[in-house]
Amino acid sequence: MDQSVREEARRIVAAGRAHVEEWLEEGVEGIDPAALAAAAVGPDTGASVRVPPIAEHTPAPAPAADTAPRSGAPATLESVRAELGDCRRCPLCEGRQQIVFGDGDPEADLMFIGEGPGEQEDRRGMPFVGRAGELLTQMIEKGLGIPRTSVYICNIVKCRPPNNRTPLPGEVAACKPFLDGQIDAVAPRAIVALGKPATALLLGRDVAITRERGQWREYRGIPVMPTFHPAYVLRQYTESNRRAVWQDLKAALERSRA
Repeated sequence: MDQSVREEARRIVAAGRAHVEEWLEEGVEGIDPAALAAAAVGPDTGASVRVPPIAEHTPAPAPAADTAPRSGAPATLESVRAELGDCRRCPLCEGRQQIVFGDGDPEADLMFIGEGPGEQEDRRGMPFVGRAGELLTQMIEKGLGIPRTSVYICNIVKCRPPNNRTPLPGEVAACKPFLDGQIDAVAPRAIVALGKPATALLLGRDVAITRERGQWREYRGIPVMPTFHPAYVLRQYTESNRRAVWQDLKAALERSRA
C-alpha cells in the first residue's frame, strides 16, 4: 500500500475515534452512519478517500448564534406550540412517538436546554424523565433546593433522534425557531446549556464542553452557563464532575435571582 494512502487511512481512523469518544462523553447511545462518515472524512484534503452522503440526512449548515436582544412582545408557549403543530419539517418526525415540547414554569427565571428526547421522553412526551432526567431532577431539587416545576426545561430538537444519536445540523436548524420562541416566551434571567450540542447551538460555534463549562456566555441577551449533560455525569460519575456541575448550577441560580 502506498505510504500516502496508509497515512490518510490512519488520519481517518484517528479522527473517527476522536469524534466517537467525544460523542460517548456526551452520553450518546447511538451514532448515525452519515454523521460518523462526515466526522471521519472531515475537510476535503484532496485525498482519494470519499464517503458519499446519505441524501435524506445531509446536514445543513449549522445555524449561527443569534445574539440580538429580544424586542417587542414575546410569544406565549401556547402560540409557539401551536405553530409547531404536528411538525414534519425534518426526518426526525418519521421515528418519533410524540413531540416533546417542554415542561415547567412558563415564567421561570431559570431555563435548562438539553440535546433531544430519549426513549422515555419520547414515550411520555416530557423532557428529561429517563435516567439522565432523574439525575437532573435531583440536581435541581436536592442540589439547588428548588422544585423542578419552578424551572423550565426543553431541548434543542423536539423529536427523538434514532438510537439517541446527536441531532444533525439540519434537524437542529428546523427546530431552532421554536427553541427561540420558547426562550422569548419564558424570558428567563439565566439559561443552563446541558452538554455540547445545546452549548454549540447557543454559542453558534463548535465547542469542547470540558473547556467551555463554567464560563458565562450570552444568547439573545440572556446569560448562558454551559455545563455537562446529566448523561455524561452518569457515565463519568466522579466527585470532580459532580462538583463542577453543582458549581455551575449554583452560579446559574444565583444569576437568575440577581
